[in-house]
Amino acid sequence: MKSICVYCGASPGADPLYADTARALAQVLVSHNIGLVYGGGNVGLMGVLADEVLRLGGEATGVIPRALVEREVGHTGLTRLFVVKDMHERKAMMAELSDGFIAMPGGMGTLEELFEMLTWSQLGIHAKPVGVLNVNGFYDGLVGFIGHLRAEGFVRAEHAALMLVEVTPQAIVQRLQASGQASIPRT
Repeated sequence: MKSICVYCGASPGADPLYADTARALAQVLVSHNIGLVYGGGNVGLMGVLADEVLRLGGEATGVIPRALVEREVGHTGLTRLFVVKDMHERKAMMAELSDGFIAMPGGMGTLEELFEMLTWSQLGIHAKPVGVLNVNGFYDGLVGFIGHLRAEGFVRAEHAALMLVEVTPQAIVQRLQASGQASIPRT
C-alpha cells in the first residue's frame, strides 16, 4: 500500500483528541512509508494531518477545487497539490491516487466521500479497502445505523462489511493493509 486517502473535517472538532489522533495517524502513515492523499486544505483536521505528515518527512498530496484555493484554504506546503475544476473531479482524482481510504471525524463532506467510496466498492468500481477511524466513539451511531440498514433489508451483510472500523490509527492502517477484498457481488 503506497498511499491512503484520508477524509476528515475542515474543522478541528470540539474534542482535542481528534487533532491528537490526526497527528497519530500521520505518524503511522509515515512509519509505514504510506503517502497521504487528502482534500488539500490547510484548515481543521485536514491541516493538522498534512502538517504532521510533512513535519515527519512523509509525502502529502492534496487535491483541491479551484474555488477553495481562491478562498485561501489550500495548503501551500504540500509535496504535491493538484488544483482541479470541481468536487467531482477532486473525488475521482483522490480515488485514483489512493490504494485505500480512511474516514476520520468530519462533517457532511467526510460522510459523502466515505459513502461514495463504499458505494463504488459495492458496485465493483474499485476493490480498495475503506476504513473508519472511530475516534472516541465518533462513528458509533453510523455503525449502528449501518446495522439497522442491514436488518431492514437495504444493505447486504457483505456490503456492510466493506466498512472496516477500528479505534486506533495503527489498527486501521494494518486492517487496510491486510484487506485483500474479494470481489463483492454487484447489487
